[in-house]
Amino acid sequence: MDCRPWGKFDQATLRVYSLLFHLIDVGAAAGVLWDRFLTPSQRAVISQGLNMPPEQARSVVCFLAAMHDIGKLIPYFQALEPVAYVRLGQTLLADAGRVVHVPHARASMHVGLQLLDELGFAVGGNDSPAVRAAQCLGGHHGRFLQLDVDGAASAQRVDATLGGPVWQDLRRRYARLLWHLFGADAAPNRLSVEAAVLITGLTMVADRVASQRRYWVPNADTPSFGAAEHHSHARRQADEEVERLGLTRFALDRIPFTAAHAGLGEPTALQRSVMEELPHLAAERGSGIAVVTDAMGTGKSVAALEMARIFNEHCGTQGVMWLLPATAAADQAYEVLDRYVRAHQPEYAPVTLVHHHSDHNEAYTGRRLTPEDTTVLDGPPDAPFTDDQGNYGADETEYGPGTAGPDRWLRGRDNALLAQYTVSTTDQAQMAVLPVRHSALRMLALSGKTVVVDEAHALDPFSQLQLLRLLQWLGALNCPVVLLSATMPASTATELVRAYLSGAGRTGLNGVSFAPGYPGWLFADAATATAYRMPEPAQDEQRAAQRRTVRIRVRPVTYRRLGQTGRTVEAGERLAVIADALHPVIGRGGCAAVVCATVADAQDTYAYLRRIWTGPPEDLILVHARVRGRRRQHTLEATRGRLGPSGPRPARRVVVTTSLLDVSLDIDVDLMVSDLASVARLLQRLGRLGRFTRLWTGQERRPVWWDRENSPALTVLAPVNTRGATALPPGWDTAEPAVALHETARLLPSLDKEPLVVPDDVQALVEHVHGVTSGFAAQTTRLQQMATAHQTRTRRQEQLSAVHLVPPAKRVSSLADLHRQHLTTAHAATRPGLLPRRLLPCYRSADGTLTLDAAGLLPLPDQEHFSPRHLRSILDHSLPVPAAWVARPLSARHQPPATWKQHPLLADIVLLPTDSVTREGEHRFGHHWLRMDEELGLQHRKQQ
Repeated sequence: MDCRPWGKFDQATLRVYSLLFHLIDVGAAAGVLWDRFLTPSQRAVISQGLNMPPEQARSVVCFLAAMHDIGKLIPYFQALEPVAYVRLGQTLLADAGRVVHVPHARASMHVGLQLLDELGFAVGGNDSPAVRAAQCLGGHHGRFLQLDVDGAASAQRVDATLGGPVWQDLRRRYARLLWHLFGADAAPNRLSVEAAVLITGLTMVADRVASQRRYWVPNADTPSFGAAEHHSHARRQADEEVERLGLTRFALDRIPFTAAHAGLGEPTALQRSVMEELPHLAAERGSGIAVVTDAMGTGKSVAALEMARIFNEHCGTQGVMWLLPATAAADQAYEVLDRYVRAHQPEYAPVTLVHHHSDHNEAYTGRRLTPEDTTVLDGPPDAPFTDDQGNYGADETEYGPGTAGPDRWLRGRDNALLAQYTVSTTDQAQMAVLPVRHSALRMLALSGKTVVVDEAHALDPFSQLQLLRLLQWLGALNCPVVLLSATMPASTATELVRAYLSGAGRTGLNGVSFAPGYPGWLFADAATATAYRMPEPAQDEQRAAQRRTVRIRVRPVTYRRLGQTGRTVEAGERLAVIADALHPVIGRGGCAAVVCATVADAQDTYAYLRRIWTGPPEDLILVHARVRGRRRQHTLEATRGRLGPSGPRPARRVVVTTSLLDVSLDIDVDLMVSDLASVARLLQRLGRLGRFTRLWTGQERRPVWWDRENSPALTVLAPVNTRGATALPPGWDTAEPAVALHETARLLPSLDKEPLVVPDDVQALVEHVHGVTSGFAAQTTRLQQMATAHQTRTRRQEQLSAVHLVPPAKRVSSLADLHRQHLTTAHAATRPGLLPRRLLPCYRSADGTLTLDAAGLLPLPDQEHFSPRHLRSILDHSLPVPAAWVARPLSARHQPPATWKQHPLLADIVLLPTDSVTREGEHRFGHHWLRMDEELGLQHRKQQ
């Protein structure tokens, strides 16, 4: 067998690696991943999708993985590197014919179709086994390509463009050798969409394992004598490497509840109900979807972890993918999940954190920041539609040195999504149902675990539609899902459950409600769509145990910005009322939070409170998203530590923040002031008010003015005009619909009269404002108009979201339907209008040198290769901003050093320099003015 055609070439050392050996490497890695990485549920999906027993399916999967680069055995690819090309020998060189430009991923699909046909794969329409299997070969670079059976993939075209008879014969011999080495003895008679997606994802992982430079270079230096010898070596090497990369699955030992969840005593009534009822349901009915709704701070996360344990034991999954809507919430959940896994004392248990700012989290610093193998030539990328490859810049570069572009997948080259236990922001999972590169790998990473969607109510209509499509795919892949929420309308819960069940093939559910009750939980199995709810006695017990009262006090305020003049704030203004509400804390101690509608309002509030503050400066804290990444991370960590359940609690602390407080921050304050927000958000904020009162029974942790009998109080600031009617300030309706704010403002006076009972009153309030059956918006003509405008905007967001969504698995014919659009992960929107750019505030010295600090001690790195320390230093000082703020053509002073354009983590950064001498640092980008204040953070104003 001729081993001279090359598959890998190292430009730095001129090492050449045999294509045949690389194919065997990837097939062997796929076999190890089948045994040690794929879960029983994933293997079952693939086996059923191939209509084969598991062992036969394994052989076919290994064979298809090995065939992924068969398209490199063509004259065009082999000629890419002259040093390796001349080694092919006269026979192949003489038979090359006219060298036609065909990228090797597409060539693998075209030549693979004919080879698969000869091995017994039936060739027919888009859903035939040969066509889908060939698309799996072509999709290994991340995108599924359309296959034209009678055109470019026809035998006549392949013979005319991809080498003469000698090349064709060698490809045929390679294919039959791989068929034999991996034990394939029969072709499948079907190949489902779900199986094809998982096989392609597995091939991507196997290819990445075997393509590491340190993996194949030793093999190139000491090559085997033949294919059989190399196959034996490849299996051992792949086994060791999969183990080293942490891709092997592991089981957690059964330990007592109190040991698994450190710091907790006996389970709550809801948690105990889950632990008693769900095991036999999962054992009898198999996988499905669960919904947990309960008041804030009552242990939903613990219930989800117990559900995941039960599903993993009975449904063939292993691990947890915990999805949250915000990075701050994900950072905290990472600590919870990591602590839970470590409590079981496994020998090796990687827990990963995946979001755009995870490198700022000091608890998670093991992630590599530098792309590997940048000198390895692996062929140019493939276009999604045509063979015209003139414009490489439209795709992410995956070979050689050069611009890599700000692609989010390249930022996760350490396979963080593939870890058995992963915490991630929801947008990372939403990418699996968008036509972006490597979406199949994301689906592979999701489907083998129990997927927990925390704060499932918190997504806007744009993102909610993507979540619905994701649930459809998870249902099709038989993946268990847990939804958590404290303020989810019954209609939303029903819609999410129906989406999952429709993906699993269940129909006729339009009239069925899947509301779990409040507090409570529900489980609907994928096999029959039968709903099982938490027993009523357990619900009553949970309700009684968590019952507490809180007061909502409404304060009408006049809204006016503080401005830069240090003006006098008059009585009745928003800022004056905030100071008045905080008087007990300012004068007598305690902990309080002020939650502002916008970052600008938070900056104004902090600046005014600082003016009148008489205590130590460190007792007044400002935290929001527009500060440098490291400072924000440190502030959040310190806040969680000092205001968390174990303390040490400060004698006085006031935290001024934004909606960062709304999602999953496990803190307790004695007093809270909030700008007007929807009922759902106000209830979320109430969850941090007196949160640990029961936990601290008998402990002196409250200030002297605290009166438990009169209930903790949330002061809501209602902006009004001179007539006393609600008047929303500019920007307050960007985060939430105006109609929800107005409806809440109309509802608040009735809540001011009597204490609110939690959890008894929660669901009714949520349905009153947010439920689909609520008639509250119809009470006035103005609210009707706002509701109509909101519905119009919702439909527009859903239409925009639907433009890029991939179809459900049941509606896919050609696998190319999953990548009809050419969308990179850098430009795929998971929220409306959110395409952030990274801003780097820096300083310019008198001699023009740029530094990261005002003292001039940390110059901006400007070099060809960046160490992880340099990269982390740059990223720690940066912050994300909406792309529209810096969308104008950038001037030279805003451009980063030229060498940064070569790195995927730095290519999209915009500099915001401040003069070190004059301290002048305001910059104009079109209509947007930006200025970095060291204390207040980034200040933004827009010229009208």
